[in-house]
Amino acid sequence: MVTKKDNYAVKEMSLAKTGEKLIHWAEDHMPVLMRIKKEFEQKRPLKGLTIGCCLHVTKETAVLMRTLMAGGAQAALCGSNPLSTNDAVAAALAQEGVFVYAWRGLSNEEYYWCVDKVLDRKPNITMDDGGDLVTKLHTSRKEGLKYVIAGTEETTTGVNRQRIMADRRELAYPIIAVNDAMTKHFFDNRYGTGQSTIDGILRATSVLISGKTFVVSGYGWCGRGVSMRARGMGANVIVTEVDPVRALEAVMDGFRVMSIEKAAKIGDIFVTATGNKHVIDKPVIDELKDGSIIANSGHFDNEINVTYLDQKAKDWMEIRPNVREYHLKDGRTIYLLAEGRLVNLSAAEGHPSEVMDMSFANQALTAEWLTIKKNVASLEIKVYPVPEEIDQEIALHKLQSMNVNIDELTKTQKDYMAKWQEGT
Repeated sequence: MVTKKDNYAVKEMSLAKTGEKLIHWAEDHMPVLMRIKKEFEQKRPLKGLTIGCCLHVTKETAVLMRTLMAGGAQAALCGSNPLSTNDAVAAALAQEGVFVYAWRGLSNEEYYWCVDKVLDRKPNITMDDGGDLVTKLHTSRKEGLKYVIAGTEETTTGVNRQRIMADRRELAYPIIAVNDAMTKHFFDNRYGTGQSTIDGILRATSVLISGKTFVVSGYGWCGRGVSMRARGMGANVIVTEVDPVRALEAVMDGFRVMSIEKAAKIGDIFVTATGNKHVIDKPVIDELKDGSIIANSGHFDNEINVTYLDQKAKDWMEIRPNVREYHLKDGRTIYLLAEGRLVNLSAAEGHPSEVMDMSFANQALTAEWLTIKKNVASLEIKVYPVPEEIDQEIALHKLQSMNVNIDELTKTQKDYMAKWQEGT
C-alpha cells in the first residue's frame, strides 16, 4: 500500500527511522559531500531554486538531497528505475521535507506519474539519471521548460540522448554532463559499477564466480569495471564489443574477445553494460547453455530481449528474490536476474557510498556553479563538461579525506610548462 499525499508518495512512512540510519551510514562514508554540505549551510548558494531530480533513491542520493536543501534549494525527487528505490530512504526523505515520489516495484504508469509530480514543482534545475525528466519536458510537459535554466545528467545513457537532442537542435536548455567528469566516470562507472554488479549477482544467486566463464558485453568504463572485478574473483572473462578500438583494448588488457553469438555457446554468466537495445537478443538466447545466468548493468531494461525470452519459455518462476527461472520449450533452463533491470541497484544497493561521494559532489558543485549568472549566461544550448576546476577540487578533497598528499609544481616547473623555447 502506497501512501500518497501532495508533497510525497512513498511505500510506508513507518520505515523512516530505518531510512535515517541508512542515510547516517552513507554520510559517514561520503566526506567530500559532507564538506560541501557544511559550506552550503553557510553560503546558501541555492536559495530560491527548485531542483527536480530523477535519480536512484538510495541512501547516497539522500545525502545529496540533504546537501541541496542545506544550500537553500527546494528538492523534488522521483526514482529513475522502478526497482532501485529504497523505501526506507524514501520515507526518511519525505519526513525531512523532500518532495519525494518513489517506491520500489512501481508500474510503468506509476513511474511516469512520479516523474510528472516532480515536474509539477516547476524545477529551475533538472538532475537526471537516464534523461527521463528531460524527455518529459521536451514532449508532454513543454510548459515546464520556461522555468528551467539548466540541467545535469548523471549517466552515459542520458548524456548520449541529450547530445543527440543538441545535435538536432531539439534541446531546449543547456545540460552539464556530470557523467563525463573524470571524478565520476573513472571511479563511479569503473569501480562502482564493477563492484556493485558483482555484489548484485552474488546477492541474487550466491553462485561461485571462480572458474565460471563470465561474458561482459560492452567495454566502456562500466564494462571495464565489471570485467576487472569478475577476473579478480577467478572468472574466465570474455568481452564482446562492436567498437574495434575498445575491443582491441580489451584484448590488450588480457581478456578474450569474440562475438556475443559465439560467447553464448560457452558462457555461464552474462552481463550487459552497453546502453544499447537487445544486446542479448533472439540469436543469443537461442544459443545459451542450459543453466546460463543473464543480467543487465545498463541503465534501461531493454538490453536483454525479455519479451522474446517470455515467448521462448513454456513457463517461469521466481526461484529466489530477483531471480526468474525460465523453463524453455526446448528443455533448457535460463536464469534472468532483476527482470533485466539494473542488477546492481535492483538486487543490491548500488555503488558504494565512497564512490557516490564524488559523483554527487559533482552534482552539488555543478548546481552551485549554475547559480552564478555569468556562468549560465555564457552557456549555449548544448551539452557541456563539468568545469575542470570542480573536477580537480573534488579529486583533491577526496585524496585529503584518504590522508593522501600529492606534490605541487614548483615555480621553475610552472615556468617550464608555460614556455616552448627550451629544447634539448
